[in-house]
Amino acid sequence: MLRSVLLLVIGLALASSVWAVDPWPQWRGPNRDGISPEKGLLNEWKDAPPLIWKAQGLGNGFAAAVVDGGIVCTMGSRRGHGKTTVIALSDKDGKEIWMMDIDDGGGDAGSMCTPTMDGERVYAVSGKGKLVCLKLATGERIWERDFKKDYEGETQQFGYAESPLVDGDKLICSPGGPKAGIVALDKKTGKELWRCALAFDGKMGVGASYSSVVISNGAKIKQYVQLMKQGLVGIDARTGKQLWSYSRLNAINSPCTPIVRDDYVFAPCGWYVGSALLKLTPAGNGGVAAKEVYLLEPRKLSTNSGGAVLVGDYVYGSHVQGGAPQCIEFLTGKLVWEKERGPGSGPAAVMYADGNLYFQYENGVMALVAASPDKYELKGQFQAPNKKRSLAHPAISNGRLYMRMHDTLYCYDLKKK
Repeated sequence: MLRSVLLLVIGLALASSVWAVDPWPQWRGPNRDGISPEKGLLNEWKDAPPLIWKAQGLGNGFAAAVVDGGIVCTMGSRRGHGKTTVIALSDKDGKEIWMMDIDDGGGDAGSMCTPTMDGERVYAVSGKGKLVCLKLATGERIWERDFKKDYEGETQQFGYAESPLVDGDKLICSPGGPKAGIVALDKKTGKELWRCALAFDGKMGVGASYSSVVISNGAKIKQYVQLMKQGLVGIDARTGKQLWSYSRLNAINSPCTPIVRDDYVFAPCGWYVGSALLKLTPAGNGGVAAKEVYLLEPRKLSTNSGGAVLVGDYVYGSHVQGGAPQCIEFLTGKLVWEKERGPGSGPAAVMYADGNLYFQYENGVMALVAASPDKYELKGQFQAPNKKRSLAHPAISNGRLYMRMHDTLYCYDLKKK
């Protein structure tokens, strides 16, 4: 009897170690790089993976899903409701737990921010710049700030789309105001800790892009890197002082999040310019210099809404014009391979897990592609039932794929049987 109990306990322990809960608590995953640490996922698809649940009626919007602690959060602007809303669902069956209005409506543009989950709290930004902190269990409002009223914030034609960054006790956000381009707040109270007025080539920098802040330790200084309307910036994480800027990227209408590795910052961009790679080096008086390694012509990895992912020494993305899957060498910008067209239409949002790339196209086609610089290898694809245009990015948590298609969220089982 004792032996049987021990075997059962060991079996459960092994099972839990294989399928330990890997949260996807924020935009583009645990490290904001589009990479999932999960293993044991399906390596090919003959058709769509098994559907676990779907949640309908989420409303207009391009917000992705975030997952932690058995709760899934996203945003939507529901028809007839007229409000921008944060929504919490049960990860067990997709049923709604709560919804909280945070601002007046704005159609698709009202709900472009992917919420950020952090323990007992969740943070979100409306298209009009209302930043809220809510209780994850109930949706109750803890505090709020207004980018436009509090910081004279400015953004681009479709509104704010940033997903705020939690770093320790701080919440980092980008109002884009003349005296507050980037701001640090106490994540529990909303109290301002510092604000940074941005400058590009000696001129005041005003206006947020649709991008989200990432953390870099380049040149041995912890800093926040962001793609603003006028280019890239690096901000000292401790003091809020601007360390460097790079203005050769026109970030108009670009939601692409920078990718950081060691002393390098890669900025995928789109529509008007190609992508850029910078190298950060120490400068005098504790400063940082940002040197351009390359600036690609727009034909090479011009990704826009889909972003890009760095796997090993190669960057994978989908071209903004025709959705062509592409692979470039990270340190040189050399185009390694390109397929004329992907299986879906429009540019695709790209992420990585367990040896494969996931391309979610605007028309609801999800493609599984080998993450290899050798060649383009399609390993499966399927069409989501809801074919309405979507710019949301996919998420993977606990062996599940979360695919937001406009007002519907699909949850698929990716685990090998």
